[in-house]
Amino acid sequence: MNLKKNPILLSFFVIISLLLIGCNGKLPGGDARKNPADPKKRVAKNLEEGRGFRITGLNKSGGGVFEFASSNELWRASLDTIDFIPLASANYSGGILITDWYSEDNSSNESIKITIRFLTNEIRSDALDIKIFYKSCNVSLNCSVVEKDSSLKNELRKEILKKAAIYKNQIDEKNYKEYEYPSIGD
Repeated sequence: MNLKKNPILLSFFVIISLLLIGCNGKLPGGDARKNPADPKKRVAKNLEEGRGFRITGLNKSGGGVFEFASSNELWRASLDTIDFIPLASANYSGGILITDWYSEDNSSNESIKITIRFLTNEIRSDALDIKIFYKSCNVSLNCSVVEKDSSLKNELRKEILKKAAIYKNQIDEKNYKEYEYPSIGD
């Protein structure tokens, strides 16, 4: 391989040589006597000392920030609260739950459908937009669908927020770690 004929390869070797000369043969943190041999312990030690880096902000597609559905307390609480009604649609990234038409007894001519939109991930009363639709059908199957503000809407909101607060407290207690003060000799 002739370096004079390939200027890109020549410049690559020059840059690598300059970088290696600047290191003086010593790499930071390279002393095996000061670092544990087990990779998991090395990673834990580096995290405790604040070393390393994180690659964040690479997804600049303009999309929102999405958490896993199981970690969102409002989502979990909503699913648990309306678990007696079959779901027609559950779209976590769109932030909406839609139930199927439901009636307590099959012979009834009235049924309800619930739609829950999530406006924020925070546990607060204005985080949920709940709509309840009532369908009434007569014998000739002429049906009318009406959205009503009823006490059921407020009861659902209250129950969802109560469960979400319980889930949030459970997660906070699980993740709580008391700060350990370093001893004077460290």
